[in-house]
Amino acid sequence: MKTEFFHEPELEFGTGRHIDIKFGLMNYGPFDFDNPLAPKKIKLGIVGTHETIEGVAAWIEKCRAGIPAKPSKRPHLFPRFPGFGETMPLCADFVLDNQLQRFIPRSRFDKLCQGPKTNEVLEEIAQLYLDELEYLSEKTTVDVFVCAFPFVLVQFLEQDEDEVDDDVGDYHETLEPVAISSKFILHDLLKAKAMRFRKSTQIIRPPTYDEHKRLKPKTTLGDKRSLQDEATRAWNLYTALYYKAGGTPWRLVHNPSELSACYVGVSFYKTLDETALLTSTAQVFNERGEGVVLRGGTAQISKSDKQIHLSAEDAYDLLKNALQIYQKEHKHFPARVVIHKSSKHNADEITGFEKALQDYSIESELADFVSITPSSTRLFRDGHYPPLRGTFLDTGEESFVLYTKGSVDFFSAYPGMYVPRPLGIRCDQVAATPAYLAQELLALTKMNWNDTQFDGKKPITLRCAHQVGQILKYFGPNDHYEPYYRFYM
Repeated sequence: MKTEFFHEPELEFGTGRHIDIKFGLMNYGPFDFDNPLAPKKIKLGIVGTHETIEGVAAWIEKCRAGIPAKPSKRPHLFPRFPGFGETMPLCADFVLDNQLQRFIPRSRFDKLCQGPKTNEVLEEIAQLYLDELEYLSEKTTVDVFVCAFPFVLVQFLEQDEDEVDDDVGDYHETLEPVAISSKFILHDLLKAKAMRFRKSTQIIRPPTYDEHKRLKPKTTLGDKRSLQDEATRAWNLYTALYYKAGGTPWRLVHNPSELSACYVGVSFYKTLDETALLTSTAQVFNERGEGVVLRGGTAQISKSDKQIHLSAEDAYDLLKNALQIYQKEHKHFPARVVIHKSSKHNADEITGFEKALQDYSIESELADFVSITPSSTRLFRDGHYPPLRGTFLDTGEESFVLYTKGSVDFFSAYPGMYVPRPLGIRCDQVAATPAYLAQELLALTKMNWNDTQFDGKKPITLRCAHQVGQILKYFGPNDHYEPYYRFYM
């Protein structure tokens, strides 16, 4: 066994490069700032109660002038938010106007939140927002919808610890090889139903703009989700809205000497009636990380390894469709294909994938089929902090270990609450070396536009595929769904 350390990958911004997202944006601006098609005036269509609309609008106005840094001995971890506007590095501005806002009476929420949280009640709550979003989509030229949840709704949703009701920040980093639950989640239901309006949706709850509107901790150990400092919340909201409006905040640095690659993430979800396991995929076209969503075939739980797998035919169809979309976007096929799954690639899946590659004259010898799961192997280092993010362990066997969460030199700290668990990387059938694949994975963890702290746990391929599955479960087999990731994050 041997260990290596991979330095933090750089990202490309408007006029320069940096390893950190916040400092890159603050110093160099968004990657596409000089593109005439990049968003410059983002019209926000806000739906909520009188109180929540006023709260969101007032806080965005506050953010326009900048938010001071959190007092800390680690200024790199908690930098200020510089503000935004035409003359600023964050040059895109937000348009807030009464004509772009629709109010829902507070009493409607009070009534619906009095009883038990059933699927029917969640659908009624979603419909309150959908009625107003439909009006905005027909009568205005909104760029991004904002659904401002009232505090009574947040309290109602917190009856269920699995509920997700906010898009600001990155709280869910599970990477278990299991299917996404069929249970109703308002966040996902609302995004799925709002997709027919062809606009991205941002969900904001009161603690984002008012720290006094926090839920009380459930235990003496504190809340299950700590509230980020105000400047960080401003960073996360700005970049999410910019991306959802069609912008590209940053991208991976492209090495011209490397082969063009198509990255595909594969995840699984249950239908709402729990009669079938279906496949969701996230396809990353290039170093920009532009993802396209695909809906795959039915998967099965294998009797031999108890993991979820595709048949050879469904694996073939999945990759064939991904390659066709890649070719349509780029006018050529990729030289290399990388597939990330949260369960092992079995023989049938590899056979199907290889057949699709052969059909388009892509050398299967250049393909990498990689499975990524939490690792039970832990490393220790001298001192009080966990291993550095970027620490790689070659076990000498089929699986390897990579710390994507860990201590970060740039922060002079470990920016986490719990002992980090590394990723287990299994090279099911690969052309590249494990070290190369690990460095690639490390870079792909930085492509989450919902979070400006760059030490994400999962690569965007699997993170996106998981989010897609959470929302696709609300669609029937013939329903239209949007193909771009910004509708799902």
